[in-house]
Amino acid sequence: MAAPALSGRTGSAGSLGNSPTSTAAGRPPQGGSGPELDFRSAARMEDLNRLIQEFSKHDQREYDDQRALEIHTAKDFIFSMLGMVQKLDQKLPVANEYLLLSGGVREGVVDMDLDELSVYARGTDYNMDFTLLVPALKLHDRNQPVTLDMRHSALGHSWLSLRLFDEGTINKWKDCCTIVDHINGTTNYFFSPTLVADWFYQSISLVLLEVQKKPQRGMPRVEKVDRNGTIISVILGVGSSRMLYDIVPVVSFKGWPAVAQSWLMENHFWDGKITEEEVISGFYLVPACSYKGRKENEWRLSFARSEVQLKKCISSSLMQAYQACKAIIIKLLSRPKAISPYHLRSIMLWACDRLPANYLAQDDFSAHFLLGLIDDLQHCLVNKMCPNYFIPQCNMLEHLSDETAMLHARKLSSVRSDPAEHLRTTIEHAKAANRLTVEVQWRGSSTNLPSPQSDAGGENQPDDRLAKKLQQLVTENPGKSISVFINPDDVTRPHFRIDDKFF
Repeated sequence: MAAPALSGRTGSAGSLGNSPTSTAAGRPPQGGSGPELDFRSAARMEDLNRLIQEFSKHDQREYDDQRALEIHTAKDFIFSMLGMVQKLDQKLPVANEYLLLSGGVREGVVDMDLDELSVYARGTDYNMDFTLLVPALKLHDRNQPVTLDMRHSALGHSWLSLRLFDEGTINKWKDCCTIVDHINGTTNYFFSPTLVADWFYQSISLVLLEVQKKPQRGMPRVEKVDRNGTIISVILGVGSSRMLYDIVPVVSFKGWPAVAQSWLMENHFWDGKITEEEVISGFYLVPACSYKGRKENEWRLSFARSEVQLKKCISSSLMQAYQACKAIIIKLLSRPKAISPYHLRSIMLWACDRLPANYLAQDDFSAHFLLGLIDDLQHCLVNKMCPNYFIPQCNMLEHLSDETAMLHARKLSSVRSDPAEHLRTTIEHAKAANRLTVEVQWRGSSTNLPSPQSDAGGENQPDDRLAKKLQQLVTENPGKSISVFINPDDVTRPHFRIDDKFF
């Protein structure tokens, strides 16, 4: 089993012999006969590949024009709601830039703790999920001095002092700060993730209450609004679709933090495929603290924008293996909460740095990649060591007890002994979720639930081009950086960008 290497050096062809599956799941020797087998489980690799393909077929959801329009309607509703939140007390930036990610926080699209999240099930509670990072502070002016105070935090975390900000900003956010008086008579204001989340949840709840007092035809149904720690989860019903939005208040920065500077000095799998400027265009502080940190003051560094860029350089066969492995561990390792899908994402990125690109590009190697990811995750648990990809000196499993680590390692051992059976179970779960989705759609159509298309009326029927455009943006660009520029006085116009393309 190969651990995620602390050095980010790209593997050479000679390092292939150290890959997780090269000895346990290699091809038959020249002149040999018979199917290729996994040494540990005796599973046929072609069978595992077939099961992974089947899972991908059921896990990927294809959207017709109606569904694309419903996605667009829900998105517009969320952005309009945030525009109204901005107008309440002018706290949010007027011209804000959001990052919309395909997949909810529970799917590991951002590095946040899952302990405080409510349990939602695809099919039962929602059929599509998104994460929306909403900057409460947007620090994109390079002339704006910023104090990231890491003296009191674990690696990868920081307090944010507003001491160097202008008086207007301090007064605006004073009620969302913890205050520290120094013996020299000065006062320091630390931007509090928990207080910001309190304010954000109250503001969103107030806006939604007002909106629902004056319902309009075609407006999404607000089925649920939950406060999950520092995340606000909103489930919207539009026609027969139910969409989960995990809305996260963040602090947005341009540039790159000094604590991750050494990472840029290493060789990486994306070298030559995308530019360094694309990778280091910015980072976030998300409202999550370390195991021993102070929740009211500590933020976690997030490189979600960079991860969107890196995903472009990962082969489809590796991504399929990652998605299948993620589905297995979400069910298997859910209790106690120790491993999140974000750990698996980091392990995958380390593997991309470690293994040769031509090995990872092979279309028929999804089974090898799945087994390798399981091996690497088990190795991380046994050693209680999972380095953050961008800050390698930060061990994301440092806080695990020996008992919890070994419990999860043993569970993974059972998967490794019979990966085919666990893949079949995962496929059945995906099928069941899809069946529930279809049933809800059927019930919705049979009871004539309002949809934006049916309510619009004659001359206001949406242009088919809009649905096709949204289908392209949402379904053909999974995981890409979709930045949205909102003017709260005009939320009807499209102000969004996918990577470097404007629409």
